[in-house]
Amino acid sequence: MIENKEYSELKRWLEDTADERCEDMGAFFDRRISGYEDHMSPWTEHYVRVAELLPQSTQTLLDLGCGTGLELDRIFERMPDLRVTAIDLSESMTAQLIKKHGSRDLEVILDDYFLYDLGENRFDAAVSVESFHHFTAEKKAGLFAKIYRALKPGGIYIECDYIASIPEIEELTFKECRRRRERDGIPDDRYIHFDTPLTLEHELSAMRSGGFDEAALVEQINGTPIIVAKKRGV
Repeated sequence: MIENKEYSELKRWLEDTADERCEDMGAFFDRRISGYEDHMSPWTEHYVRVAELLPQSTQTLLDLGCGTGLELDRIFERMPDLRVTAIDLSESMTAQLIKKHGSRDLEVILDDYFLYDLGENRFDAAVSVESFHHFTAEKKAGLFAKIYRALKPGGIYIECDYIASIPEIEELTFKECRRRRERDGIPDDRYIHFDTPLTLEHELSAMRSGGFDEAALVEQINGTPIIVAKKRGV
């Protein structure tokens, strides 16, 4: 038996929800838009810290999985003239973001960040907060490579996301996700809302596979890590 409280609680929850049907990723968030920001309020400190870690010299920012813009609320407080490109799958979430920050220098893209062309050498910085914990290390490595290309030389990527505290949690969630997909006939290329966090070691390894030689844990807030990765300068 694995003696880990988080593992035990997760295993119990997965057993209790074993018969629940898989939910499409975009539809999951569209259905929960009314209570989303209240639900995410425990991460307020994380949003503030991500904003603080952006270099003052930042002029262009890429926000992946922007949602309603909770991180941008804090970032715009600090950098009101920042030029931001924000991308997300949920129409209702991006509509809320535009409602809040439509007067800013903000480009909102309703699309899949795995498929959308992020360009090359466009951004001083990129951020992602609580968005990437649904994907495999291999899929993430490809996305990190795209982010790396999209950053200007010397640019930084800041990630704040849920991780598996022990390898057994990573193994358990991926195994259960595969079981539910197979049961519901969900193909691998369709996104569902089911948490499959990597361990910190595997998350950093995926970043390095994507080109970020400099990727390191900066701090943890209530167990959630904040990672900063840098693109090599010229």
